[in-house]
Amino acid sequence: MDAHLRDLRYFVAIAEELNFTRAAERLFVSQPALSKQIRQLEEGLRARLFDRDRRAVALTAAGQALLPRASELIRSWDEAQRAVSDAAAAEAAVLTVGLSTSIGRGLLHGVRERFAERRPGWQVQYRQINWDDATAGLAEGRVDVALVWLPVPGQEAFRTRTVATEARWVAMREDHRLVWRDEIAFDELHDEPFLALPPSAGPLRDHWLAVEQRAGRAPRIGAVVRNAEETFAAVEEGSGIVLLAAGNAEIYRRPGIIARPVTGLPPTELAVAWRPDDHRVVLRDFVEAWAPDSDSQRLSQRVLDAEQ
Repeated sequence: MDAHLRDLRYFVAIAEELNFTRAAERLFVSQPALSKQIRQLEEGLRARLFDRDRRAVALTAAGQALLPRASELIRSWDEAQRAVSDAAAAEAAVLTVGLSTSIGRGLLHGVRERFAERRPGWQVQYRQINWDDATAGLAEGRVDVALVWLPVPGQEAFRTRTVATEARWVAMREDHRLVWRDEIAFDELHDEPFLALPPSAGPLRDHWLAVEQRAGRAPRIGAVVRNAEETFAAVEEGSGIVLLAAGNAEIYRRPGIIARPVTGLPPTELAVAWRPDDHRVVLRDFVEAWAPDSDSQRLSQRVLDAEQ
């Protein structure tokens, strides 16, 4: 049989995690879909790859034989994709940047100017990615670099640089019982229905639900939203309230929705993220463009050190 690389990626993720739930979260897929693909792979190979019960998952002899070869195939294909991507990007002079929300605060304007000084003739192409992929396309290689809210799933696999740190606010309908407050303590919001990112957003979903600040009390989920438009439509419909960064409170201002500062929560961080194995100089130039001039040389040295 001819196995798909996707199935080999699924197999390797389970072999490394030895846990179907964690592997599914890492791959941004549902556990039933993951289990189905592994069964099909086993049927095609006519070999059982895992011994599994309710308590443990272990590789069979066949699985142990497949693992190094599957890993090597995936590495070779990833290298081929990067080589093609590098050649295409160099020819087109386009750097693709993933986003999950609009970015205001004057940040993008300054970055465009500084990047243009370093790379005249290059174009920065922004791509909007839904929150199903909290890495804004970086994990799947759909973009060269991403602007993400931290934390994101698998964050240890990327390099990140925080470009903005902001307080968390709450957006609610204008008829909400607390809109008359100048600021709202998070404790007063515990029993409210919240809008949640998809489960695949993992730690970022928990961050915007402020799970760590709830003292073990599970949040009430009013609706699951995949992007900013769905979010504010759900707020307008009365499905729930939502936490957001202070800077985005102004960007997404619209009739019928009120935003207020929330006390009792640590701030949120916006970061530029990139893959550590992407050593293109143009990428380093883009990362440096986020640093004030006084920090550019120090950042450049950190990026260079990371490459060595």
